[in-house]
Amino acid sequence: MVGEWWRSVPLERRRTVRLVTVSAMAGLAVASAAVGASGPWEAGQRKAERERAAARPAPGDERQAPAGTTPAAPPVLAALDGGAGARQPTEDGLAAVLDPLLKDSALGDDRSAAVYDAATGRQLYGYAQDTAYTPASTIKTATAAAALSALGPDHRIETAVMAGNDGIVLVGGGDPTLTAHPGKADAARQPASASLQELAEATARKLRERGTDHVKLTYDTSLYSGPAAHPIGPNDNIAPVTPLMADEGRLDDSDHGPAARSTDPAADAAKKFAELLDEQGVKVEGDPSSGTLADKGKGKGGGTAERLAAVSSPPLSALVERALTNSDNDIAEALARQTALGSGQPASFEGAAKAVTARLDALGLTGARIADGSGLDRADQVPAALLAKLLVRAADPAHPELRPVLTGLPVAGFSGTLSGRYGHGDDDGAAGRGVVRAKTGTLTGVNTLAGTAVDADGRLLAFAFMASGTRDADAAQRVLDRLATSVASCGCRR
Repeated sequence: MVGEWWRSVPLERRRTVRLVTVSAMAGLAVASAAVGASGPWEAGQRKAERERAAARPAPGDERQAPAGTTPAAPPVLAALDGGAGARQPTEDGLAAVLDPLLKDSALGDDRSAAVYDAATGRQLYGYAQDTAYTPASTIKTATAAAALSALGPDHRIETAVMAGNDGIVLVGGGDPTLTAHPGKADAARQPASASLQELAEATARKLRERGTDHVKLTYDTSLYSGPAAHPIGPNDNIAPVTPLMADEGRLDDSDHGPAARSTDPAADAAKKFAELLDEQGVKVEGDPSSGTLADKGKGKGGGTAERLAAVSSPPLSALVERALTNSDNDIAEALARQTALGSGQPASFEGAAKAVTARLDALGLTGARIADGSGLDRADQVPAALLAKLLVRAADPAHPELRPVLTGLPVAGFSGTLSGRYGHGDDDGAAGRGVVRAKTGTLTGVNTLAGTAVDADGRLLAFAFMASGTRDADAAQRVLDRLATSVASCGCRR
């Protein structure tokens, strides 16, 4: 009855009612973010969404935004439960709305688009959707999906201290979020990052139990292979890719955005660890030196090295959400290396690219050329259809392990790289505020957007829009935002 009445309401009136409702929801979300309208947070995800997904039967040069708590926007999967019976938009209806926007010159020389229904996986709109273009940071959705597929959302990355023959060995496991700043311990994030100070305290306790108050310190970065430097060269948006680093190799106390980076994050992390040991009454003899556990530890010759202490990263689900919300390049590259390790590939740029590609292929997502995990490399080439279908896979109850790809997407006008977009003097984009969730991508001349939106009839739609050869990034972003808002705002049936 209600559904029939609603469909009888003129389209323009339905849009107005929906926008008022969305505004009210968004205001409530901001006011009650600490409570969370869609369920308690668990390991960085919305617990209610995760449990519902698992319980349902399976059918046959990016700048990093400020970190913060994602507001309690409407649950990302609500439309799958309540909107599956709603009518799909038609291809002609979407074309009538999206075609004119795709012709905007602000999108540069080349553009592509894809829109899919999340419940059925049916393509509803396409424009050059199978042509691969540079995705910029929207490639992080692919990196995240590959890592979750390889390791699972509960996987944690360990940083350990092992007893060596002539001292101790700090062994990097690939956790870029390991922090040397215990005072802040990521209070705004759920859960907190692993602490280098806690590792030093635990190590010192073990050493004191042995009657040791001075040691030699070696640090082991052998987990990764190949060059540590990203192909783009030194850049304030990413540190050298190494399995041992603290605070992503940043040289200041910031935890987001471009920052001066260490040229040797592993050595700096080991030096900081030595200072923290000294504060605990354990003196490190000389400077920490680089080496491997096999050379320095009791594991030499086939024995088993003794672990003195260890700390673990937040679960992979939380790392994925942080990487996507803030477009964190360092975490993204770490996720790619972890995918390589979980897939039997060398933990290098090349090995990670092969591993991510293989995981995507296994998910039925073919046609990508992967060069890195962060999207900073212009050699990445991905079709818009793949990005949109990836989000459909993440909404599929057959793949609950991929759900953090959706829960990590920035919320338009509220969080991450979309916090400054939608509703800031842009009448066309304002309607998407709090409704559109999407990963941004930005390099010079490249602007992309891939995410989800619930349309006026309650269908959850996945979309990807890509533009290359753009000359005005702000203008291109405004058009991309209007495209996403149009998907959300229209019933689009003609």
